[in-house]
Amino acid sequence: MDNVVVDNTNQGRFELVEQGETAWASYHVEGNTLFIDYVFSPPALRGQGTAGRLMSGVVAAADVKAQQIVPICGYAATWLRRQQR
Repeated sequence: MDNVVVDNTNQGRFELVEQGETAWASYHVEGNTLFIDYVFSPPALRGQGTAGRLMSGVVAAADVKAQQIVPICGYAATWLRRQQR
C-alpha cells in the first residue's frame, strides 16, 4: 500500500512506497532506543518530501513504543532537529 510507513522487521527498516518506489530508513534497537542508521530515498522521489513523510512515520512508530530515537544518519539528525525532537 502506498503512502503508509511500514516496519519491515525482517530487513530492519521502515519503508514508504510512493509512485512505485520505496524509500527506507534502516535501524537497529538497543533496549528502548531506536537508532536510525541510514535514510534512503530513490532519485525519482527526491525533492518531493518523501523522506520527511518517512521520518514522520518512524517517529510515530517510536512514539507508540515509547522509544527514544538516536539518529546516526545525518539526514535523520537534521530532520529531527528541525522538528525539535
